[in-house]
Amino acid sequence: MPVIFFHAGFQYFSGGFIGVDVFFVISGYLITSIILSELAQESFSVLSFYERRARRILPALFLVMLSCIPFAWFWLTPNDLRDFGESLIAVSTFSSNFLFWLESGYFEATAELKPLLHTWSLSIEEQFYLFFPLLIFFVYKFKKELVTYVVASLIFYSVFLNLGNYEANDIFYITKFRIWELCVGVFLVFVNKDKLN
Repeated sequence: MPVIFFHAGFQYFSGGFIGVDVFFVISGYLITSIILSELAQESFSVLSFYERRARRILPALFLVMLSCIPFAWFWLTPNDLRDFGESLIAVSTFSSNFLFWLESGYFEATAELKPLLHTWSLSIEEQFYLFFPLLIFFVYKFKKELVTYVVASLIFYSVFLNLGNYEANDIFYITKFRIWELCVGVFLVFVNKDKLN
């Protein structure tokens, strides 16, 4: 709700975009809980994990994309319509965060002409979940006690990157700067020791 109120222009929600950061933490927590539960039952499959993600995300995502097409066709200028076509491709490949990073800032006026701009966060999430389940699976199988340290290392790596001399746009859109948020949720699961047994 804070994100919606922020975009609707309510002055008391000027920091409402922080809701996306909270979403990343919750996502890391929930997904890791599922992975750990399946690992404990020896029923985890990376392919099944990806299949479930696709079945849960793609129908709604394609519906949003298709719903935007007629509005874009009637309201956008030819140049903006071309940009919209590029965003359709980027969204389909979960790389829209990179496209929007190259084009403009999230808070710039031109952002209002990008109907799929909000998909940047989904792209970051899916890029993270391309490698994270594999990492957890192999570390857990090798020595599950090390998982907490691996996750803590990812958090420190990402936080350390954020302390560097980067543009605000880089930190906003690029996955490596957001890993710490997802991993905070992951870490909260792993510090709960009974989940590892």
